[in-house]
Amino acid sequence: MQRLNHQKIIKIRSFLLIILAGFIQSSFAQQNSNIDGTLNGKIICIDPGHGGSAATDSYRQGPTGEREEWIDLRVGLLLKEILEQKGAKVLMTRSADVPFPLAERSKMAVENKADFFISIHHNATADPSVNFPIIYYHGLASENQAGVTFGKMLAKNLKKYMYKTKTPYSVVSDFTIFSGAGSSVLRGTYGIPGVLAEASLFTNPEEEARLKTREHNYNEAHAIAKAIEKFFKKGNLTISPKTPSKFPPQFATLQEADRMSAIARRWHQDYIDGKKLMKKKDAESQQKAYDLFTQSARSFPDSYVAAKCHKYRASILRKQGKTEEAVKEELRVKEFYPN
Repeated sequence: MQRLNHQKIIKIRSFLLIILAGFIQSSFAQQNSNIDGTLNGKIICIDPGHGGSAATDSYRQGPTGEREEWIDLRVGLLLKEILEQKGAKVLMTRSADVPFPLAERSKMAVENKADFFISIHHNATADPSVNFPIIYYHGLASENQAGVTFGKMLAKNLKKYMYKTKTPYSVVSDFTIFSGAGSSVLRGTYGIPGVLAEASLFTNPEEEARLKTREHNYNEAHAIAKAIEKFFKKGNLTISPKTPSKFPPQFATLQEADRMSAIARRWHQDYIDGKKLMKKKDAESQQKAYDLFTQSARSFPDSYVAAKCHKYRASILRKQGKTEEAVKEELRVKEFYPN
């Protein structure tokens, strides 16, 4: 009886070993299937935003003190690991919590002939309930096909891997927030496919808590890596020289700490109130609506309702007989808000 039991145990162990071996082989094959050579030899420059700014600003931190530059760096280092596993050569503009000049970040990508540039950021706003991804490309949508296409790929991936509930996203020109010349790092690397990604808002308490975890940081890095891989599989997309004459007029927006003000917190309510006034046809109500849409777009120019605010502004301008101004607003929507 004991001998039979012993033989039975041996058979069970053998069976389990076969199953384990199959599982390991399957896992290995799955890992290898994720490394298909698309990124082999590609030079990718990762730019974790900011760095070493704790002593100079107090607004780049969440409700419990988690700072943006810490999050940016953690995600950047995880992204580096993932991309290197896929065969890419990775450049890091910073690998520690230290300042690094914006011009030097661009210079690193350009001088090393990077194939792709990704600047990793996380956003802040006065409204703590808000949380959604914002992706910036440089310049005009009609001239930066690569930036717009990748921006949409990345926004969808971030929604998939970072957000459990349905959430909007923005893919916008960097001129929406930096109306004079766009983002320094994107301006300096123009011609290299790339974007500046604000994956989420650390001023949202729940999101700040998630951003402290390695799992959430990894999900973000994974989303970026998958989007980069998909981008290179798609093939070459054009980036045309910038044409200054095509740009809409500058539209002044709230900057830096002002985006944390009480006025900025009303960005969505101003939009809602403006829509209500649009139902009234009298000139006074239309002008009030125009002013509310203007304030909403100034308070949160890269939000998912900013394009709608500019569309309403254009509509009102046409009703007021200001056709030339309306055309410029319509151009702003077309070139700066492609999604």
